[in-house]
Amino acid sequence: MELFGKVALITGSARGIGKAIALELANHGAKIVINDILPKNEIDKTLEEIRKSGDQAIGIRADITIFKEVESMVKEIINKFGKIDILVNNAGIIRDSLLIRMKEEDWDTVININLKGTFNCSKTVAKYMLRQKSGGKIVNISSVIGLVGNIGQANYAASKAGIIGLTKSIAKELALRNINVNAIAPGFIETDMTKRLSEKVIKDLQQQIPLKRLGTVKDIAKVVYFLVSDNANYITGQVINVDGGMVM
Repeated sequence: MELFGKVALITGSARGIGKAIALELANHGAKIVINDILPKNEIDKTLEEIRKSGDQAIGIRADITIFKEVESMVKEIINKFGKIDILVNNAGIIRDSLLIRMKEEDWDTVININLKGTFNCSKTVAKYMLRQKSGGKIVNISSVIGLVGNIGQANYAASKAGIIGLTKSIAKELALRNINVNAIAPGFIETDMTKRLSEKVIKDLQQQIPLKRLGTVKDIAKVVYFLVSDNANYITGQVINVDGGMVM
């Protein structure tokens, strides 16, 4: 229960990787704030799972691309728990298309949710963390695509590369106030999105991975836990690939 008493906000956490992160941090004693724009019943299902272990958890439906909604969400968390110790910027989407066919709307939407949303939440939460003597931990979920690019994912790659640059910059800004900022770059992970891929595509992907398998959401969640725990107190401004060795 190393995170007992800590308050953790995880964006995009009603399902998928975000949900796994919320459950992992709750299992280590953290008080959890589930944020998503999915319907309330989806958020409530995740809250029920967390509360089964007796952990405190609340859900807040807010659009992280709208700064005022982020401010309102963070104020609600402060009013409820009095602090925020951990922020995990996980929310993200894809809108894949080749560059010459990509709609401006699809570019803007991906950049707004993946990159601007990370900025909005980091800026707002950091203001409160700076006032706390205990500092804080911020973990941004990037992607190996942000490191190497990918055909048909110019918008996604740009957003995830931007998250890496943002991570390194704010890590330098916040280090003197005991706030650690790191990023995780997942590879191909088993989620609802990858389940829609054909068996042949999955096999082709596995051939690109030295460990010959897709990652699981728990693989990501356990690295997040490490980064927000005291075990990572001397780690900041880093990008950790969790990709089975795909990108070295």
